[in-house]
Amino acid sequence: MEYRTERDSMGEVKVPTDRLWGAQTQRSLENFRIGVGLEGMPDEIIRAFGILKKAAALANRQLRPDAMSDEKLCAISAACDEVISGALADHFPLVVWQTGSGTQTNMNVNEVIANRANRLVGKALLHPNDDVNMSQSSNDTFPTAMHIAAVMVMLDRLLPALRALIATLRRLEEENADVIKCGRTHLQDATPIRFSQEISGWRASLERDAELLQASVKPLCELALGGTAVGTGLNAPDGFDTLVAEKISQLTGKPFITAENKFHALTSRDGIVFAHGAIKAAACDMMKIANDIRWLASGPRNGLAEITIPENEPGSSIMPGKVNPTQCEAVTMVAVQVMGNDTAISVAASQGNFELNVFMPVTAYNFLQSARLLADAALSFDKNCVSGIRANRVKMKKNLDKSLMTVTALNPHIGYENAARVAKKAYAESISIKEACLSLGLMTEERFNEVFRPEDMV
Repeated sequence: MEYRTERDSMGEVKVPTDRLWGAQTQRSLENFRIGVGLEGMPDEIIRAFGILKKAAALANRQLRPDAMSDEKLCAISAACDEVISGALADHFPLVVWQTGSGTQTNMNVNEVIANRANRLVGKALLHPNDDVNMSQSSNDTFPTAMHIAAVMVMLDRLLPALRALIATLRRLEEENADVIKCGRTHLQDATPIRFSQEISGWRASLERDAELLQASVKPLCELALGGTAVGTGLNAPDGFDTLVAEKISQLTGKPFITAENKFHALTSRDGIVFAHGAIKAAACDMMKIANDIRWLASGPRNGLAEITIPENEPGSSIMPGKVNPTQCEAVTMVAVQVMGNDTAISVAASQGNFELNVFMPVTAYNFLQSARLLADAALSFDKNCVSGIRANRVKMKKNLDKSLMTVTALNPHIGYENAARVAKKAYAESISIKEACLSLGLMTEERFNEVFRPEDMV
């Protein structure tokens, strides 16, 4: 492999000739061999950096035209567009496990943009610190990139996935409005319910989750950029924070604004914690829905078997013909991961000292993994399981007819104590509610047939 010599404030470093990064990236690559190849900085963060570096150059051109010329702006913008598109992905090798401020990744981006732009124009036009990082600090760029990436993954990926699943559940509601089945509480038989009502509970849970996710986006739209090193805005021109937020909004189509208090924006990760709490809430509901579905589909002969779900692949290497609720299992494993990530994010957000939180890369890594996994799981669950749910109407009717809790319909007519006697007698003697009630002499057959109507109990 051929190398070139790069220099930074600490001296000379050899960098592979075919790579666009510089000395600071190379030092990080050599000093932090932790999780290499497995836990690199998320692509969403790199793209967000491309957006904010382009926006910063645009703002600097307006506010500092003496330092940011048209030629520099055009060169930076062209390189940033390649970063945003993913064309330069191979030039961002750093792992999450680095400095807690994300300084090395900020410099990785600065170096790649500067070197790529210089190659595009055919001369040494740009310096990574003086030009690409103009009016910025790692301390305000990394939290800004976190917020940009978080907003985009939630609005463009997670929420659309949940809404697609919600639409499927709404369709299933309409298709099963006439199906009455046994309800269940505490894993025990309860009073009747329409299958559509059961589905509506799932649908409403996800709709509420979508509302919570949407509400949590607003704090994330506040950006730290402009606070520079400690929140004072040192070395950034007046108005840079507001203008650069406007530029980021224009580039992304999202409603970003500058954070009112930069000291808070640099040191607190409360917006990320709040938003991930909404992601966790969605994961909890997805866990519950997936568990309900696999219970209802259990069997096929010795379980509840009240619904059928698509058979996607063989379920056993030894038991021929076995098929398992694998999509449900995938959703529940994703939910477990999201819950674990929430703990990591909570601990990370509580740390840091004085003017900076220094757990930002791990926070970003876990947040983006949660949003990405849950979005993918929702789409897979929708396509490969939920959309193919079919009610086993015969089994639902059979289970409803056997249920003892339909006796609740008799409470207003014979009282709670007598209704309990009926249920216990029916269970002990394996007879129907009707037979038990008539045997006890509590009602005439004509009166029983008049008031005992499970379809009216829903």
